[in-house]
Amino acid sequence: MTTLTTLTDAGMRAMNAVHRALLAISGGRVGWRLGPMVVLELHTVGRSSGFRRSTMLTAPIHRDGRFVLVASKGGDDRDPQWYKNLCAEPDVEISVRGTTGRYRARTASDAEKQELWPEIVASYRGYAAYQRRTSRNIPVVICEPADDNSTS
Repeated sequence: MTTLTTLTDAGMRAMNAVHRALLAISGGRVGWRLGPMVVLELHTVGRSSGFRRSTMLTAPIHRDGRFVLVASKGGDDRDPQWYKNLCAEPDVEISVRGTTGRYRARTASDAEKQELWPEIVASYRGYAAYQRRTSRNIPVVICEPADDNSTS
């Protein structure tokens, strides 16, 4: 692992920790939106460990009960761990403002990504810069409510 990848990974973990701290300190009053985007906590199952993993993410598109996520990792050349986890186990949970629901995650097809991308970039221009920064095709993930969706 290079110094740059180590710094990128440490920076991503630090951003998640700061975001969780902001939510805790504010009693959940601050931190659930970032501009027009919904902030959520994605819960996956670790593909190697089998343990529950959680990460804070933004959803540039949220409507009709579904969330659209972007596996950008800030334009890094590697897919984020959360994305690798949901590819291995697409049954995920999403928490927003203390409400958790079950979802089925899938990678958008090329046609779906092409259709969604202008709206994603309109929500946050940085996504376009991230795509230019990397040679990988940044995955767009569609999370739709599971048939047995119940909240906790």
